[in-house]
Amino acid sequence: MNLLNFENISKTFEDRCLLNKVVFGLDEQDKIGVIGVNGEGKSTLLNIAAGVLEPDEGEVIARRGMRISYLAQNPEFDSSRTLLENVTALISGRDAYWDTDGEARAMLQKFGIEDPDVDPAILSGGQKKRAALAAALLTPADLLILDEPTNHLDSGMIEYLQSFLEGYKGALLLVTHDRYFLDQVTEKILEIDKGKVYTYETNYEGYLELKAQRLSDALATERKMAALYKKDLAWIMRGARARSTKQKAHIQRFEALRDREKIVEERNMEMSSISSRLGGKTIECDGLGKRYGDKVLFEDFTYHFLKNDRIGIIGPNGCGKSTLLKLIIGQEMPDTGSIEIGQTVKIGYFGQENDSLATEGTVISVVKEHGEFVRTQDGLISAARMCERFLFDGNRQYTPIAKLSGGEKRRLYLLQILMEAPNVLILDEPTNDLDIQTLRVLEDYLDTFAGIVITVSHDRYFLDRVVNRIFSFEPGGIIRQSEGGYLEYRERHFASLDVNTVGAPAPRREKTEAEKKAGWKDGPKEKKRLSYKEQREYDTIEAEIEALEEKSAELEEAINGAGSDYETLQKLYTEKEETDQKLEERMERYLELQDLVDSFSS
Repeated sequence: MNLLNFENISKTFEDRCLLNKVVFGLDEQDKIGVIGVNGEGKSTLLNIAAGVLEPDEGEVIARRGMRISYLAQNPEFDSSRTLLENVTALISGRDAYWDTDGEARAMLQKFGIEDPDVDPAILSGGQKKRAALAAALLTPADLLILDEPTNHLDSGMIEYLQSFLEGYKGALLLVTHDRYFLDQVTEKILEIDKGKVYTYETNYEGYLELKAQRLSDALATERKMAALYKKDLAWIMRGARARSTKQKAHIQRFEALRDREKIVEERNMEMSSISSRLGGKTIECDGLGKRYGDKVLFEDFTYHFLKNDRIGIIGPNGCGKSTLLKLIIGQEMPDTGSIEIGQTVKIGYFGQENDSLATEGTVISVVKEHGEFVRTQDGLISAARMCERFLFDGNRQYTPIAKLSGGEKRRLYLLQILMEAPNVLILDEPTNDLDIQTLRVLEDYLDTFAGIVITVSHDRYFLDRVVNRIFSFEPGGIIRQSEGGYLEYRERHFASLDVNTVGAPAPRREKTEAEKKAGWKDGPKEKKRLSYKEQREYDTIEAEIEALEEKSAELEEAINGAGSDYETLQKLYTEKEETDQKLEERMERYLELQDLVDSFSS
């Protein structure tokens, strides 16, 4: 049964159209994941669905009496009440005998809130988000709307939430960048792209395949339109006049082609790996220990980082992961032990907060602070071009920092750090607030990064994709090493844990032999060259096109010189239409072959 309908919904912010005549419906058993580049309107769509925001145009039609529970991206609490009082106030609709207080306490504890009577004013943003998530899950609803619920959760909490939502009886609409989570929890993907919405009846893995097919079909149509426009442009340039109904229709077709919304091949955020030379001595930690009061975070930690190490650091919230990173970069001092940093080490630190990102100025001005040009493996690249590579196109480069979305600020912060060409990258929760497209390109960037990567992350997919060694924070101040990614660690250390405590195990995807050798990346393996048949066709197709163009021009001249001989004109027109049709087909095929050749050299 239908719960909610978007009927031609449009919404604009700061002259930027986020949603353009969006139409989609949500049924009572739907589990939908919303994805898209940061700043494209994901949270806006959720706000409209929850009734928090009104659309500029269109109508949201909800079933009468429908109950909605909504987790906002940045929840706020009443500081005059305790945290527990805030949470219980958000929970409504249960019978009076239900122990709201007791169940709220239990759920808060599952999400790492040990003192439910705390003043919410002293909580971090992550703690507030987890408390609001607990309230959202306990609120009775026909539709549960969650905006980035996995942010600020450790791996155990994510697995518990995953298990909870897999068994959830109502409808679900959520934004998350956790790809394992999307695969396990959702059955539909809603993609927002340039104001339009595309629906895929599948989970994330299936979405990748279906989107690739959609883009391929759209690009094929665009190539055909471009070839037709090129031909019509030549006809117009020869001085076409609307002497007949047929010619008037031809001119109208030309104008429609000229004014069409052009489809361009999707650009990923891309940047070749740039780094400074790393000498023999890197980062050497010997006997490190750190405690706060009676709480021991870790002790006797010794590790000498190797060139090209890929280290993932995991553990429950508050165990000391970020503290270890801050010891390495010198923001804090160890209680015991020492850290020695090699002279050639140049650290790039991507913290949980955008501490070093300017609060004033525009995107382009922030980038230019690091120079008008930056040297990459591709040569000197201008600041404007670097912005484009990070999906800040055109006027977006002149957007004030204060008007960027949270995800866009994170993307700009990441660009700023990578432009400094570090040879050691220290990433503290890099997957928080970064969209999937940016994450995939960051992962590709790290593949070619000539240096050390140390990352704290609860994103299981990101860890499996990037790291080859796990440091896990264990009870008693122990930091344990485990070879491989997160799933190997999970199987090795958590196979016997109660699923009611930590949730179901993360899914394991069997890799092909080729993937085991090359590393797991999204999408099928691409071929490296044209087939023998394609190469022969590519070698001769330009000559074919040239011959057809010459024949078309000759027929045009013949038509102009045929006078009023109707029978001859009819024959010439027919032959020219057939020639032009062949020309269009060969031009389209040439573009396809050229795209293949270009992809092999890129």
